[in-house]
Amino acid sequence: MVPQALKFLPAQEPGPQLRPCDAHTPMSLFKMFFSETAVSTLCQNTNAQAARACAKGHKYKWTDLGISELYCYIGLLFYMAMVKMTSIRDYWRQDSLFSVPFPATIMSRDRYRTISWNLHMSHPDADKDNDRKRGTAEHDRLFRVRPLMDTIRHACKAIYHPRKNLAVDERMVACKANTGMTQYMKAKPTRENFPTGHGLSYDAVTSLLDHTVLGSGYHVYMDNFYTSPKLLTDLFALKFGACGTYRDNRKDCPRNAANSLTKKSVRGSIRWLRDRHLVFVKWMDTREVSVCSTIHAAYTGDTVQRRVKAQDVWRTKSFPCPAPVTAYNQHMGGVDLSDQLIQYYSTQHKAMKWYRKIFLHFLDIAATNSFIIHKELYGTMTHKEFMEELIAELCGVSQKITPKRTSAHHVPVPGTDQASDATAGRRICVFCKAKHGKRQDTPWKCQACDVHLCVQLKRNCFLEWHKDV
Repeated sequence: MVPQALKFLPAQEPGPQLRPCDAHTPMSLFKMFFSETAVSTLCQNTNAQAARACAKGHKYKWTDLGISELYCYIGLLFYMAMVKMTSIRDYWRQDSLFSVPFPATIMSRDRYRTISWNLHMSHPDADKDNDRKRGTAEHDRLFRVRPLMDTIRHACKAIYHPRKNLAVDERMVACKANTGMTQYMKAKPTRENFPTGHGLSYDAVTSLLDHTVLGSGYHVYMDNFYTSPKLLTDLFALKFGACGTYRDNRKDCPRNAANSLTKKSVRGSIRWLRDRHLVFVKWMDTREVSVCSTIHAAYTGDTVQRRVKAQDVWRTKSFPCPAPVTAYNQHMGGVDLSDQLIQYYSTQHKAMKWYRKIFLHFLDIAATNSFIIHKELYGTMTHKEFMEELIAELCGVSQKITPKRTSAHHVPVPGTDQASDATAGRRICVFCKAKHGKRQDTPWKCQACDVHLCVQLKRNCFLEWHKDV
């Protein structure tokens, strides 16, 4: 049986919700998520936190942070995500073959560090009021990230309208701090928890699927952390189709041993059970796969190619594959791609405060979403090129750095204008001194470099000095 098809009726035309006549640069798209209004609030709260720290006796200089400087700071965070160094101080080292000159041209190391120490998304006085409510229903565990989190969530909804196939997955922000927000998740390095009525996974999905914003007829794909018969049934009532892998021990999942697969079941074996619009499918691949769907028939003739070994020879063989498994593998790949894009140039690094880790993750989300929109609008930049241009725009510099002096400026000129005195203007040749350890006086110097160099038929230090110019 094929379940009743849901007509796709999006509330808006899917895709970027931007005027096609406008030109959009990497920074203009990034500012849709990190607007000047949001950054101004960040500056005010950071300045308030710094003033509080100085009042407590912290020994560092602080001048109030402005919008343009905070954008420069964000640009440096992205630069550090692309140019990896062992520690923060290495970005300001000037005494090494591996020194990078760019960060010091934007701000000093001490200024960068003091901004990092004091960066605050909420006002510190409001933090204290919220902390007093700890243990009560009025306490907001996400208060310190709430202002920026709400801004970015609203921007995501306003700037882009999703297409028909959606994927839901958890994204972890690793942090060793004790946040009080923990949820045990098997095989996951980090934990998470929110107050729920039907469980964290149920509320996480339903909170994302607002039919007044999205419309109806969407197909939602999810992994076994989220999938439950109740969730899929309730989504179907809201005119959202859903498909996901499931765990056998979930409430209301079928446990019919007589119609189940065993470890001895051959590859490609399929078992299914339909309960009205819900179909539960088990399929044997290298191991058993369990999928539940309100969108698909159990099997429509799909096959998959697998490499198998027979008589010590590897061959490609076709195996039957359930329709929900084929669709799940096709549409859940978007989540993996999103994770990859974020990880390529992630700003994440060690931080003492959990809310700073969340701030860095917000930056990653904003930059990645901006690139996805830019790619859909123009398709002219790679991810790397987009990030390079974004960094340059945030820091107010040009990517193409013009050399301070061109080779045309490097010409030999007399060391002095006093032509009457033959010894005047003679100085030690810097190349003879550096290369041979000898003292050779010369009346000639380089106009651009302003260093004395020998210019003779048998000893042309000027030429040797400028070989790399």
